[in-house]
Amino acid sequence: MKNPRPHNPPMPSEEEALVRRVLSMYRAGWFPMNDPDSGQVQWVQPHSRGIVPLDGRFTVSRSLRSRVRSGRFTIRTDTAFAEVIESCALPSRGRESTWLDDSIIELFLLMHERGMAHSIEAWLPADDHVTERLVGGLYGLALGGVFCGESMFSRPDLGGTDASKVCLVHLVHHLRRRGFALLDAQMVNDHLTQFGCFEMARGEYLMELAAHAQERVSWSPFDPAATVAELSAG
Repeated sequence: MKNPRPHNPPMPSEEEALVRRVLSMYRAGWFPMNDPDSGQVQWVQPHSRGIVPLDGRFTVSRSLRSRVRSGRFTIRTDTAFAEVIESCALPSRGRESTWLDDSIIELFLLMHERGMAHSIEAWLPADDHVTERLVGGLYGLALGGVFCGESMFSRPDLGGTDASKVCLVHLVHHLRRRGFALLDAQMVNDHLTQFGCFEMARGEYLMELAAHAQERVSWSPFDPAATVAELSAG
């Protein structure tokens, strides 16, 4: 009897290899940033991590709660991912440069195509009252039961005052409903501290990441009406 021919599994494509590498880096606590001085993308892991709480420590001001309940914005997910990340890369008042560059944008577009990166978007009717315009949003990477928030933007000049904040409120409530355990904001800043964002030491973060990154948690369904109802009831 002849020996069976050895089975050599096909080599992964370049894109598949890249996706595996990126997921491996995120699972080890790293994330990419463009260094404006060198123009190179670097993988970084700070000594402490910014965490937006998914429990009762998450704080929503009375005015923002009212803004969410008003339904001023139409909130959707994953209908304009490319537009969201490209908008996050644009300079704005108080943010003359960003850590995003074309290579990171292409990377996250690839992750989105694979169903791993997601956006939440705020829309308003355009001037023609027929079409809509994107006035705010955020995006990030879903890694098991961990959502790695990457960036957010709003366009007050288009009527999107507080649009990114509204999207964040919807994100937190959505993650709670879907069973996510951790919302990683990377670093604490003044914008996020108003929501209760706190610092978690790197060692603790890595333990939490290891505990939850392999969980099987689905992004869908997305139900913004449920968030409005929850805030109205609270």
